[in-house]
Amino acid sequence: MSKISLDNLNDMQYDVLREIGNIGAGNATTALSKMLSMKVDMSVPKVALLPFAEIASVVGTEEQIVVGILLGIEGDISGMMMFLFDMVSAHHLVNSLMMRDVNENVDGGIETFNEMEMSALNEIGNIVSGSYLNALSGLTGMKMISTVPSLTVDMVGALLSVPATEFGKYGDKLLMIQSQFGEDDFVTGYFLLIPELDSYDKILTSLGM
Repeated sequence: MSKISLDNLNDMQYDVLREIGNIGAGNATTALSKMLSMKVDMSVPKVALLPFAEIASVVGTEEQIVVGILLGIEGDISGMMMFLFDMVSAHHLVNSLMMRDVNENVDGGIETFNEMEMSALNEIGNIVSGSYLNALSGLTGMKMISTVPSLTVDMVGALLSVPATEFGKYGDKLLMIQSQFGEDDFVTGYFLLIPELDSYDKILTSLGM
């Protein structure tokens, strides 16, 4: 049985979860910068514990098409991670990685990617998601292993239905970190950390909470 309730976190516990979000985003920025061979700045405009029902409205709408990477977390903690980014951001990333004009295909054909572009997105998703997990592991000193990530291009509501069904066993809230990379919001991404409640206990305990 979990010792904490996500509805009643004290200020210090909430600040620790926010800091986890900031450090994870910083780690992902470094990895993204190396992958794209370019300087990438980062800001974290929003870190929040939100009910699942509110996530779609933060990202956009339930019908908005996004790219989603979902993976499981195993080891000292259990749960899921998901990284979402909008289609404009996805095209910017693919174009940068393939050394094309960053704005190519951004206005037209925005919901389609060929096989090579999907492979590039999958690799970007692996690296960004892995960077968050490595940061969390290093911060807490706990062993965390990710399952093989799955990448899907679909509506926000459809993508969230999978972790929502699973997460419903544990509670109603998850940690959402909105991250913006590069100038003029070159990439806007949403990282969702969905550990079991017992794993929140372990994370906070490992950090002296």
